[in-house]
Amino acid sequence: MNAATGGSEAQSERSRIKRNPNRAAYDRETVNAILDAGYMCHVGFETDHGIVVIPTLYVRDGDSVILHGSTGAGMTRAVRAGNPLTIEVTHIDGIVAARSHFHHSINYRSAVVFGESKEITDVVEKLRGMELLVEHITPGRWEEARKPNDSEFVQTSVIRMKIEEASAKIRAEGPGEEPEDLKLDYWGGVIPVRTVLGTPEPDAVNEPNIGVPQSIRASIAKWNESE
Repeated sequence: MNAATGGSEAQSERSRIKRNPNRAAYDRETVNAILDAGYMCHVGFETDHGIVVIPTLYVRDGDSVILHGSTGAGMTRAVRAGNPLTIEVTHIDGIVAARSHFHHSINYRSAVVFGESKEITDVVEKLRGMELLVEHITPGRWEEARKPNDSEFVQTSVIRMKIEEASAKIRAEGPGEEPEDLKLDYWGGVIPVRTVLGTPEPDAVNEPNIGVPQSIRASIAKWNESE
């Protein structure tokens, strides 16, 4: 996918899906929808000790992905050294139970993103990146909590990856059965999987006097509706 223009074909062999290519998509809308449906990704990068994959929070900002972490983290050091990042997001939608063990599977939506990554050093842009991340996960929370102080701001790294290439892969169907297995008296089908935000639990150490704020309610509504 050329993120600037969209496309129906992989931009290179790096992003081309070779197994079950019928489940592949390279258009911008499909990739963006998968990214926007979550806030936790896995980031892969090379270090002196080999390739490392870590989980972290993210938000899509147009044709870029914003990541956040510690200024001393390996991901930040990799970006400073000019090493590329790879971002992966997966949503599990169902457990597929077939009549044979071989055909058991998972229904899912996944996206893998490649591109140039840079640490944001401009103060205004960096603060905006922090706000985008907070607002993506908890809409309205930026104004309902204390903003970063100078020390916290300096300790936090905000990274922008320009989406130059990406691929999506989706499975959304029932079990694929061998014709002869359809006659077997075994159950086949899909167990739907949903991630649901539950009832907010106030801080037990210092319970606030106010009720559940709008940002928390908005977060629950946003992510439960997305499922």
